[in-house]
Amino acid sequence: MQRIAVVVPVYNHDREIERVVRALIGFALPVILVDDGSSNACASTLARIASAHPSHVTLVRHEVNRGKGAAVLKGLGAAQAAGFTHAVQIDADGQHSVDDVPRLIALSRTHPNAMITGQPQFDESVPAVRLYLRYLTHVMVSVNTLTMRIRDSMCGFRVYPIARVLDIAQRIDLGQRMDFDIEVLVRLDWAGVPIVLLPTRVQYPEGGVSHFQLVRDNARITRMHTRLFFGMLVRAPRLIARAFVRRAATA
Repeated sequence: MQRIAVVVPVYNHDREIERVVRALIGFALPVILVDDGSSNACASTLARIASAHPSHVTLVRHEVNRGKGAAVLKGLGAAQAAGFTHAVQIDADGQHSVDDVPRLIALSRTHPNAMITGQPQFDESVPAVRLYLRYLTHVMVSVNTLTMRIRDSMCGFRVYPIARVLDIAQRIDLGQRMDFDIEVLVRLDWAGVPIVLLPTRVQYPEGGVSHFQLVRDNARITRMHTRLFFGMLVRAPRLIARAFVRRAATA
């Protein structure tokens, strides 16, 4: 039986996080906040939120900032320890449409063995450079999975089958920062986990805080794509055979 919690990695997003948590509680969902070494001001906000909603909100912390991927993995570990089988991941900066959480969960209940991920529908608030970089990543993910089915691998709005993710994390040093969202999706695909996409509205709030470091994170992502490319070469015969089986099944 599915048991679903929400994992929210937080690093200095005290401006939007209370609104996000309030909306999630409105869906009667348990929320795990992961304070990834935030400032004192944000840490105080998170502690106040958790104290105000003790039956709905759990707060776990990193003493120092370790990155989005590390925060998500800590949240997934806490969710599994509490008996949850699946976890919704949503960013704390308010860019994701919380109203789509029930749609994500409905898809997950229909496809309990799958990874459900958002396929962003951007408005005019998205920076042009972000769209360009997403396109380049989409090309590389298509190469590294030998499939065009994964339309977006950078969206941090998704539902994880927790056990499958943590099993991979125990065997492989997954990216700990902004490279995590991409790498874990590719490795889940390699492991045979179905990837199901849900179109969802994404906007960049005015005055919102982004922790994406253009040079450092792009360097990390480039190194990750290089590692995955060589991993794909090893797996290519199996991935090609899988593609033929899927094509035959839909013919």
